[in-house]
Amino acid sequence: MALEKEVDCPSCGESQKFYRTAAMTLHLGEKTKWRCPECSYGFVEINGIDTLSA
Repeated sequence: MALEKEVDCPSCGESQKFYRTAAMTLHLGEKTKWRCPECSYGFVEINGIDTLSA
């Protein structure tokens, strides 16, 4: 699993490198938390499905 990922940050309004802050395995798959270093916006991704709001 990568430690960083390029994502369009809804808070900054531009593409940012998000950093993985936590990861664990659940019965639904792997849960990963990502955080933007510029604005501290964070989102959760479970088994490839994320909570990003566009």
